[in-house]
Parts: sequence; C-alpha cells; structure tokens
Amino acid sequence: MKKPIVVMGALVALSAGALLHAVYSRAGDPVSEPVAEPATPFIRAAEIASLAQSRNLGLRSSVALVMDAREGVTLYARDIDARRPIASLTKLMTAMVVLDAKLPLDEPITITKDDRDRLRGTRSRLAFGSEYTRHDLLKAALAASENRAAAALARTYPGGTPAMIAAMNAKAAELGMTQTYYRDSSGLDSHNVSTARDLARLALAAEQYPLITAFTTTEDFQIADLRTGKPLEFVNTNRLVRNGTWEIGLSKTGYTHDAGNCLVMEARIADRPVIVVLLNSWGKLSKYGDSTRIRDWLLAIERRLRAQDSTVASTRS
Repeated sequence: MKKPIVVMGALVALSAGALLHAVYSRAGDPVSEPVAEPATPFIRAAEIASLAQSRNLGLRSSVALVMDAREGVTLYARDIDARRPIASLTKLMTAMVVLDAKLPLDEPITITKDDRDRLRGTRSRLAFGSEYTRHDLLKAALAASENRAAAALARTYPGGTPAMIAAMNAKAAELGMTQTYYRDSSGLDSHNVSTARDLARLALAAEQYPLITAFTTTEDFQIADLRTGKPLEFVNTNRLVRNGTWEIGLSKTGYTHDAGNCLVMEARIADRPVIVVLLNSWGKLSKYGDSTRIRDWLLAIERRLRAQDSTVASTRS
C-alpha cells in the first residue's frame, strides 16, 4: 500500500528531524501536448474544519480527534486534551523504542514467568518456555495486542524493563507528547496516560517505521515456537483492517476497564490521509461504529463542497 506523504501542521509539530516535509513536482509536458485536469477538485482541510464543529456526529467515544495528516489540520475535536489511560495503544511506543535500539530482530526470546500479567491476570497464548524471534513478538504485540509479547520485549531490552520504560518516556518527550506518561510496555497499567492530541503525534511518528505500518495492518498471521515448531495463528484486533472497504495505513486498538475501548489509526478517506483517535468508547464495537460515522461525515462534506465549487464554476462560466 502506498503511504501518504505526511506534512506537519502546528498541532503535530514534532522534534527537529522527526519527519520530513517533502514536496514533489514534475516538469510540465511540452506545450503541444494537452495537459489533463485533475478528475476532482482538491478540497483543503481548512474548508472541512470550518464546517466540522457545528456538526454533532453522534460519536460514542468520549474523546475524539480527526486530523488531516497531509496538512496537519484538525477536522474534528472532542476533549482532545483530556488525559486518559490508553491501554494497548501503548504498544506503538513499545515497538518504536525497540526498533530505535536496533536490536537483532531474528534473536530468539524465551517467554518466562516474569512476562505474565500480574496486574489484571489476563491470559496469553504464549506459553512459558516457548521461544520466538523478536520480529514475531513485535508482530504479535502490534497486530494481536499480545501483552506477554510486549512484556518480553521490555524484559530483553538493554538494561531490562526499567530502561525500556525510561526510553519510552524519553521518546514521548522527544516527540512533544507533553501529557503522556508510560509505566509499562503493554498498557495494562492504568498509569499509562495520554491525550488524543499527543496520540496524533505518536501515530504520525509511528508511520515512519515501515515494520510498524506493516504489522499493524496485517489481517492475520502465524508465528512459530522455535523450540517445537508449533504455529500459533492470530488475527488483527482491529476488525476494520479485515474489512475490504477501508484503506488503513496504521492501526492500534486498546482496552482496559479504566481506559475503555480505544483506537488510533491512519486511514485514507476520499483520497485524504486522516488520523483518527478515539478514546473511551462506550462499547466493544463503538469504536468501529464511530469510525464509520466519521468516514460517512467526511465523504458527505467532500461531496457538498465539491458540489458548491461546481455550482460556482458554472455560474462564472
């Protein structure tokens, strides 16, 4: 899938060198050859934003942010500076820090009892004593939101879990995520908190890691225990990734009782790269319903604005 070029705006300005703003141009065709006009007019994000806040989208998420990733313009916002637990959205930062350390992805990692969930007692399909590559544990943590995989990645980070958590918080500070704090690598700890505004920054930064975009948009996959060869099958926790009507470039879901249902993703809607952040959705499926409501709303606004532009053009002619 071709990734959109991300252009930073005031909302998501990252540290110097975090992202590049690249503008490509092509030499014009010879005068003797006709130049085709764009099939559809380009609707600027500011035009959509001007119509957004007066509209009640009927979202079931208490926090919502919709941002044009190409122009860095907020299209819709609800309580985007509210600091909340973020559950497994944490794992995007976990993966970034592991990849930044340039640790060998083919290194075998044994799952131990130190990786079990002592906070909430959640279960895992990764048995104690099983062995997987760091590559496969990253995929399991990102696509299937495997908590034990995230714990093992932190435990085997240079300096162990404390050094990993320190690196995650340092990375957040580097990205300008001033309202974000991490206490564990999985998101099971409710002291892992952030805001929708900060999470938009996180999503834009995570998009610069090809392995993260590939893993978070994988529909289903297998990993094999290196000791027994036994495969485990997983599916992506974001059902929209498995829905053929969506074009998703980055995805991460999350849930704990304290955080509610959460979703961060980058999706292309009406050929527009959009960052969507939804926190504390009311029910298990509400984040998907809210995503559809956001998409339908954006498509309707695009049609409305194009119709207005067409009417104006016809009047002038």
